[in-house]
Amino acid sequence: MRDAAPYLPECIASLRAQTFEDFEVLAVDDGSTDGSPGLLQAWAQEDARVQLVRQEPRGIVPALEACRALARGRYLARMDADDVAESTRFAEQLDFLYTRPELSGCGAGVRYFPRAEVRDGGRRYEDWINTIRSPEDVERNLFIECPLAHPTFFLRTDAVENVGGYVDRGWPEDYDLLFRLWRTGAKLGAVDRVLLQWRIWADRTSIQHEAYTPDAFRRCKIHYLLDTLARDRDGLVVWGAGPIGKAFAREVHEQGGSVRAFVDLNPRKIGQNIHGAPVIPPSGLVAYPDCFSVAAVGQEGAREEIRAALEAAGRKEVADFIAVA
Repeated sequence: MRDAAPYLPECIASLRAQTFEDFEVLAVDDGSTDGSPGLLQAWAQEDARVQLVRQEPRGIVPALEACRALARGRYLARMDADDVAESTRFAEQLDFLYTRPELSGCGAGVRYFPRAEVRDGGRRYEDWINTIRSPEDVERNLFIECPLAHPTFFLRTDAVENVGGYVDRGWPEDYDLLFRLWRTGAKLGAVDRVLLQWRIWADRTSIQHEAYTPDAFRRCKIHYLLDTLARDRDGLVVWGAGPIGKAFAREVHEQGGSVRAFVDLNPRKIGQNIHGAPVIPPSGLVAYPDCFSVAAVGQEGAREEIRAALEAAGRKEVADFIAVA
């Protein structure tokens, strides 16, 4: 947390109001120059559960790892200093994991606020992430975007320890952590209720920092795709020969992967070559039986159409194809 004084009182109040009270707060001040340290120190003096950790400005990953090194509980709950938790957040997420021992962690539903600041893209993302609940939902959507909102993470401490905690690889640290958990076979879900009010503001780290650009997300997902689902396949078939598919293919090549073909419905594109790979109609997929398919399209509804076409062709989601945009 850095320079969050205007929002901290509301965040603190939401944690004070938690119906489940047996928790500790590790609040990292990452070099704030406003009144944040004073607000946190006053809270710590009033509440023995609160510990203020101060460090020079080093960024979110060192801050998260500083907290993790001090944490004593069996669960790690994440929250940003500008957000607001519903009073039952901890109770509901803890109960969810108690009743689902096979899960390594969970998220919850979110609502962006203030609503006047939420644009169409934010509303679409909010709607999308709030449909992801089961481990199967998480897995089939993992390569599209981070399927659990970071400030709702509620993870078993030992599961995070087993994958080495948070690391900085130049792309989103939360997305990277979920990929590494999934890669070990960990299962994740989400409470089917909005338990966090997620603040929108212009200076948010996820808007400003280069680690959260579309290019950074793309590098992350392709890194893990080539290392897992597509590792033993005869290259990729990219469904979508538009800007999203082309950008995806370029990064695949950058990371040493191979795109064997593009699939597109536009007859004007079929027969062209993109980055050395032919553009084929869906019926041409039979020529690439050992390739792994990725749906790289952004148009509303197109992703589901591709999923249906691949399933009709006898391909199984996750085993043979995945949506990546």
